[in-house]
Amino acid sequence: MNTEAGVYRRLTPGGPEVVCVPDAISFSESKSPAVRFLIMVSAVVVGVAGAILLDSSVVSADALKWMFLALTLAGGFLSTWSPCGYSSLSLLRPAGRYSFGSVMRWTPTFITHAIGYAIGALMLGGALGLVGWLLFEQVPFNYVVAGLSVLALGYGAHQLGFLKMPYPQRRAQVPHDARFRFRSSVIGLLYGYALGMNYLTYVQTPILYIVTGVALFSGDIVTAIAIIGVFNIGRCLPVAINFLPVRNETAQAWLAKWQERAVEVDGFLLLSAGSAAIALLVL
Repeated sequence: MNTEAGVYRRLTPGGPEVVCVPDAISFSESKSPAVRFLIMVSAVVVGVAGAILLDSSVVSADALKWMFLALTLAGGFLSTWSPCGYSSLSLLRPAGRYSFGSVMRWTPTFITHAIGYAIGALMLGGALGLVGWLLFEQVPFNYVVAGLSVLALGYGAHQLGFLKMPYPQRRAQVPHDARFRFRSSVIGLLYGYALGMNYLTYVQTPILYIVTGVALFSGDIVTAIAIIGVFNIGRCLPVAINFLPVRNETAQAWLAKWQERAVEVDGFLLLSAGSAAIALLVL
């Protein structure tokens, strides 16, 4: 077994070499409880203060919409810190030495990868929107906001290590052996679809649950597709780093270096968004 940049290579008996990325669940334990508690309190204060400022200048519904869209896009970016995020950056790369030609040959892979994410958003968002339209269209808006805000506060505290919340996820990764059987552009499409469905692989950010809840309770198919689409844009864009002359080892090392900080940012955003939404309902 050889290891490099968090990726290990396993030789299967009588079969090809299989590249695997070990699963990891990494929550914020590097800082002391006092520091993490301070982060939690600061997030709530920032959220409430932001709600007060927004309430004086923007209609509450508009403020909630833009705040949620920002949280959704950020959640997509933060999902890069998960086994599949590492895998995509590592495996969906231009072949050979970096050059203008290698990047141009790789561009169709990036395009098909984005198309896969779009298909995933269409299918998952469409399903959530349809179920929401059938079952939850009449649920009052304020009830939905209050319920999801409490959920965001709970998962924010979970990310900072102060509360244990359920984290139902399929413990699976994208099929690494696909790269031995298909051309790069096909792999990009398969990976994009698998990741774009969001629940077919492991996603290491609870923001996904808030995004799913809003899409479900929107009661509108087009809105739900758009919501999942924004989240998937945040998931897909980091792969564009492969257009730059950045070595795979450098990208992987940077992700590993900021792994714990990403979890803390995740918790901070959930806590601030949840407290801001509740404050906007009260004001």
